[in-house]
Amino acid sequence: MQDWLLISLRTLLAIAVLFIMTKLLGKRQVSQLSFFEYITGITIGSLAAYISLEMDQNWYLGVISLLVWVGVSLGIEFLQIKSKMARDFIDGKPRVLIKDGKILEDNLKKERLSTDELMEQLRKKDIFQAANVEFAVMEPSGEINVLLTKENQTLTPKDLGIKVGPEQEPQVVIMDGSVMDEPLARMGLNRGWLDTELEAMGVAIENVDLGQVDAYGQLYVDLFDDQINVPKPQKKASLLSTLKKCEADLETFSLSTKAPNAKKMYEECAKELERVIAEVEPLLNR
Repeated sequence: MQDWLLISLRTLLAIAVLFIMTKLLGKRQVSQLSFFEYITGITIGSLAAYISLEMDQNWYLGVISLLVWVGVSLGIEFLQIKSKMARDFIDGKPRVLIKDGKILEDNLKKERLSTDELMEQLRKKDIFQAANVEFAVMEPSGEINVLLTKENQTLTPKDLGIKVGPEQEPQVVIMDGSVMDEPLARMGLNRGWLDTELEAMGVAIENVDLGQVDAYGQLYVDLFDDQINVPKPQKKASLLSTLKKCEADLETFSLSTKAPNAKKMYEECAKELERVIAEVEPLLNR
C-alpha cells in the first residue's frame, strides 16, 4: 500500500478513536480542565498524531497506549465522584482570596496570583473596588467567584417583597427560515398563530434567521437583513395600559354616579384593580 494512502487510513482511524475516547471522557474534559485532564488532553493528542504518522509496524502500540491513558482517566474520574479526598488531592481545594472586603495576600501567594491579576478578574465581573466584595474564592478550575456586600448587590423582587411566579424558558420556533414544530407545540401554539404574528409584523418566514417565543407568548424575530427594523412585541405594554384605563374608568364612574350602592361598588372595584396592577406591573414591565 502506498504511504500516502496508509497515512490517510491511519489518520481516519486516529480521528475515530480520538472522537470515541473524548466522548467517553465526557464534556468536562473540554469545558473545565483540571491539571491532570489538561495533561491527558495533550498526551492523547500526541498519541493520535503518532498513530496517524508512524510508518513502522508497531504503530498499533500507540492505540494501546491511548486506551491505557483513557482508562486511567476514566478511573480517576470515577474515583473523584466517589471520594472527596480524591477530589481535593487531584483537583485541589477552593481558596478564599477576599473576605469582608480585605484581600488575603498569603492566599494570593499560594495561588501564585498577583494583585493586578486579581483586580483584572474582578473587573471582568464589573467590580472595580475590592472593598465592595464580601467574599471571593478561587475554584479548583481557576475561576474566581465573587459575592458582593449586601449594599452592593442588585435588588431582586424578593428583596422588595414581591412574589414572582416561575417563568417558562423561551423557545426557538424559527431557525434559518424554517419552522420548529416541536418547540411551537411545547408552548401550546401552532403554525397558524405563527403566520398571524409574522403577518402583523410584515415579515416573511423565509427572511427570519431566528424566532423566539417568550413565556408570555410574545414573538421576537431576528432577520437575515440587519437593515430592516422589526417592531418589538407590545402585548405586555398594551395589557398594562388597558388595566390602567379600566381603573381610571371605574374611578370616573364612581365620581359620576349619584347612586350610593353603585358608587361604593365602583370604588371597591377600582381599589381591587389597583391592587392587581401593583402585583402584575413588575412582570409586565420586563
